[in-house]
Amino acid sequence: MTRPPSAAQRRVIDAADPVTGLLRGTQAQLASLVRHGLAFRHPRPPHDHFLTPAGHRIREAVPTAAAAEPVEPSPADGVFAARVGDPQESASGSGPERVRQVHSAWQGLLELRRMTNPDGATDRPCGWERTHLVRAAALALEAAGHRPAGQDADGYRVRATPQPEAVAVYAPDGEALSACAATLEGAGWQAGEYTEPRTRARYLLASPRRV
Repeated sequence: MTRPPSAAQRRVIDAADPVTGLLRGTQAQLASLVRHGLAFRHPRPPHDHFLTPAGHRIREAVPTAAAAEPVEPSPADGVFAARVGDPQESASGSGPERVRQVHSAWQGLLELRRMTNPDGATDRPCGWERTHLVRAAALALEAAGHRPAGQDADGYRVRATPQPEAVAVYAPDGEALSACAATLEGAGWQAGEYTEPRTRARYLLASPRRV
């Protein structure tokens, strides 16, 4: 797309499901987004429309006026964000409502796998997860009941790495680390334990499985 989306298009993009990218709008609006490469129409009934990677980038871009200060999505502004174990993450919303949000996000992600993986597989990560590695791994862990370090000193932490398609997962001890590895492997990731040469800290290097 060579020009920014119109205000009407931007409203439709901003209202998309934050995990699956499912869009709601008039047929004219959705068709316009498809023409501009920001959405695609799923070939299977009910032929819903979803954001393309370019559409996701526009949705997640920080507006120019606010670019000087990073924006962290939170339940307060109505945006779901998987918790990666940062100390500054809010502990609010950690009760039944958060459990429902996480469950809904995970089910939405499984549906996105079904619709976007060529063979419809739900046991293997999809393209969205490969472009949102930290959030995807954190969602898999939180959906399985692991607690992030931001709320629990003994919780997990998910961090980006310089390696392509890989994240680092830290946990307070070997048992917790093994539990995280089992969860990620069950969610379609491959994970191996490594030791940091300088700190001797153990961690998982996890990446989405392709087959």
